[in-house]
Amino acid sequence: MKKTILSLSLILFATLGFSQILKPVKIDSVVTVSLPANFTKKDTLGQQIYQATASLGYIVVIKAQNAANNKPLNKEKDLKNVFKTFAEGIRKQSRNGSIMNPRDTTIGPLEARIFTLRVDNSGSTGEAPQLRRFILLYTQEATYTFEYFYPEARADLATPELKEFSNSIKVSDVNRKDQYLSNAKGMSTPVKIGLFGGVPLIIIIAVVASIRRKKRLAEEAQY
Repeated sequence: MKKTILSLSLILFATLGFSQILKPVKIDSVVTVSLPANFTKKDTLGQQIYQATASLGYIVVIKAQNAANNKPLNKEKDLKNVFKTFAEGIRKQSRNGSIMNPRDTTIGPLEARIFTLRVDNSGSTGEAPQLRRFILLYTQEATYTFEYFYPEARADLATPELKEFSNSIKVSDVNRKDQYLSNAKGMSTPVKIGLFGGVPLIIIIAVVASIRRKKRLAEEAQY
């Protein structure tokens, strides 16, 4: 019995320890990402979909061509709204999904959004919780989605492969204006505080000082 358990443990360890080599794949002239050699590609409805089974997770890369009449985004906040809308759309697709750890990052000169969708159907179907790590990259011409899907229980084991996949995303022949046109950041937080908080405070102080001055002058006039 002990020999059987030991043999099964060794097989499991060997299976989990086997790491498929990720090799660079050119999605187009802009984006390159590393995928397992077993990936498949489908072209459908203006989308290119790459799918592959990695050692500890499942990988999906989607390039969706934006509409021909797609207008350039004007400011950085417009790009962040695109990211927010996309993440919320993904969340709504899963009844028991919740967004975890959303954050901004950069890929070359471009801004991207990273977030994890945790899907927990254990209360309904008994399925163990799953994690889907998304990286969203938007340009005027196309939107790129990079996803690594894995069981939550395997998170520690999957982390190195997830990092390798995420860090392999490269871009070329693009700059920030391929995402939005204006680099203006708008008013900084200190300026906003000064305008919307400091200025009214100054006015109040001035009014109070004026009232006190008039009161003092009136008292002096009585003597």
